[in-house]
Amino acid sequence: MLKKAVSVWLVIVFMFSSLSLLAVNAAVDNTEYDAATVMKIMNKTSVTELKAKGAILIDCNTGSVLQEKNSNDKLPIASVTKIMSMLLIMEAIDSEKLTFDTKVTISENAYRMGGTQVWLEPGEVFTVHELLQAVSIRSANDCTVALAEAVAGSEEAFVAMMNDRAKELGMKNTNFLDCTGLTDVGHYSSAFDVSLMSRELLLNHPGITKYSMTWQAKFRENTPGKKPVSLDNTNKLVRFYEGTVGLKTGYTEVSGHCLSASAVRKGQQLIAVVLGEPDSNTRFAEARKLLDYGFANFETTLVNNKGEEVQQVQVKKGLSKYTNAIYKQDVKLLLKKGEKGKIERKINLENDLTAPVEEGQKIGEIIYMISGNEVGNAELVASNSVQKASFIRIFLLMMKEWFVLGRAM
Repeated sequence: MLKKAVSVWLVIVFMFSSLSLLAVNAAVDNTEYDAATVMKIMNKTSVTELKAKGAILIDCNTGSVLQEKNSNDKLPIASVTKIMSMLLIMEAIDSEKLTFDTKVTISENAYRMGGTQVWLEPGEVFTVHELLQAVSIRSANDCTVALAEAVAGSEEAFVAMMNDRAKELGMKNTNFLDCTGLTDVGHYSSAFDVSLMSRELLLNHPGITKYSMTWQAKFRENTPGKKPVSLDNTNKLVRFYEGTVGLKTGYTEVSGHCLSASAVRKGQQLIAVVLGEPDSNTRFAEARKLLDYGFANFETTLVNNKGEEVQQVQVKKGLSKYTNAIYKQDVKLLLKKGEKGKIERKINLENDLTAPVEEGQKIGEIIYMISGNEVGNAELVASNSVQKASFIRIFLLMMKEWFVLGRAM
């Protein structure tokens, strides 16, 4: 009787252990990439007929949408969530709240995270650099939570920061419930929103690509008595697609296979997002198809240089009568290939510019158009300061002009 009871108990324990393992494995991203299969899928795929539930292709520099499918639909995004987590971590580093060398002590909460991980243990200490590398390359959930706690004190507080930042970026179809993407119900975003946070991370924190472009690395290399964990990049395009600089894969049984991928060629950077793909190879194939379409049909063109003079602008009641309207910064436009020669420029300047005028002050804008459609715009600023003249100074200047005019006559 005792033996039978023990046997039954062992069976129950085994069943629960198996179920737990299955639950954890369900959240592990099987990032399969078979080159022949990917190419076969690509050859049969049209960018207008994707299998993804939601997808988008944008130009990173301008934010222009080049192709999309259901891009505002709310969908589970799994570990693509970590793009927002990495954004907040990089912002904490930029604000000097953290440094890459800051040491982080692993909590019980981080230790308990399932899914993809590097098997952190409570009380272990790692640097932000080590943990961020594991997050970006391997998509380690335990490291993500450890960093979230380092930034905000708790994962809950960090998630509140994630949602606040999403609102600031205009992510209208997003709601975060955790920092890893392990939650399926009630935790969602859209292809468009994912492209927004991807663009923000890549444009303003390009240092993240030091991690997201790394194909392989090691975790715990310098921990005595511990076997190093291999970090293999879940984004296989890093190795198999020219110019790839990131960014993040994701998978749960509910979300399907997801990816935000970015690549740079000849100075042009694109971001392709695919959500809810049926399998890993299709995810990579359709992202590649979108990127190929973008690079083949569009180009980022430098049309004007920072500081380039547009025209002279009259200044009223100033010590000087004029300032020059110049470009505030380099102007790059995303154009369909072959359209550069069709650009028309419409200049809008302040009609009543009055001193004082500060150097760098906005005094107008220039609108770029092709066939009557706006394709971009740029700020025009004052090339130099113009101080306001007193009544006496204006009178003296007028007298000087009359004197010069009188002598000329």
